[in-house]
Amino acid sequence: MKIFVVGPSWVGDMVMAQSLFKALRQRFPDARIDVLAPAWSRPIIEAMPEVHQAIDMPLGHGALEIKTRRALGHSLRKEKYDWAIVLPNSLKSALIPWFANIPRRTGWKGEMRYGLLNDLRKLDKSIFSLMVHKYVGLAYDKGTTPDSFECPTPSLVPAAENISNALQKYSLSTEQRILALCPGAEFGRAKKWPERHYAEIAKRHIQEGGQVWLFGSQNDQQACDEIVGLVCSSVNTDAVQNLAGRTSLQEAVALMSQADKAVANDSGLMHVAAGLGVPIVALFGSTSPDYTPPLSEKSAVIKAEIDCSPCFKRDCPFGHYKCLEEMAPDRVWSALKNL
Repeated sequence: MKIFVVGPSWVGDMVMAQSLFKALRQRFPDARIDVLAPAWSRPIIEAMPEVHQAIDMPLGHGALEIKTRRALGHSLRKEKYDWAIVLPNSLKSALIPWFANIPRRTGWKGEMRYGLLNDLRKLDKSIFSLMVHKYVGLAYDKGTTPDSFECPTPSLVPAAENISNALQKYSLSTEQRILALCPGAEFGRAKKWPERHYAEIAKRHIQEGGQVWLFGSQNDQQACDEIVGLVCSSVNTDAVQNLAGRTSLQEAVALMSQADKAVANDSGLMHVAAGLGVPIVALFGSTSPDYTPPLSEKSAVIKAEIDCSPCFKRDCPFGHYKCLEEMAPDRVWSALKNL
């Protein structure tokens, strides 16, 4: 069987999609699974042994470009896929499998996709409460519920060559225990634990003889620089490495795999760390772990304990960010030590 999957557009969602690929492999051990996704996600997909190949999506998030979608769909006809699974809910995401003449096209109802999808499912959020259940459920026949199927956890496997190359490129050593910190979140400030709190965790780890690696995108450089400044005012500057905005995603995945433990906001890198099997403390302020928790038995979730959380807002409606400010470093440090 040849299966074509239209993948999601966010880092964390792509990591969670591996649970679907694993479920498909369990059901159909000889299946070939190809994944259409944005080019940036290739390093994530290439760390998934279940996937045969990643196909780069030539369009940016939100672009319709029917002619481009038609051309790509027509070019895929020669592959003679048996089954398409569409993970995004948009109408446009269902166009390429339809143009590719894939006979079975599965997905949740989402936008008006009648005809484009001929195996259309109606989502009951009270049953499919977790995002990962929503994905894995599409590997099974209509009507199958999470209580009747196994939900495999992601397990990313970066290439050994990628790991050694990244360690050499950034002159990093793994001799001291590595704490990975991920203080960013593309969603907005209401997901970001304060920099001074991250700095306190970093200082404690370094004082115990460990080292700290900071991960993030270019958008996180300022926050990570602030953390480094706070840390280096009182401890050994050589023990903290700011990698935010310097690494490619492939390098970040490779280096993250070497960490002994991690602390992260509710973000894509949280899911990457969990998928790599790194014991992680995941911090939830404006969002909830009831929908997208870290999918790992080696994780601890800390969430806000105030009435207005979760609000799912990008910025605090009241301007106080108490859900994050009052999440004390002592509480996070205790959870980290107990992992």
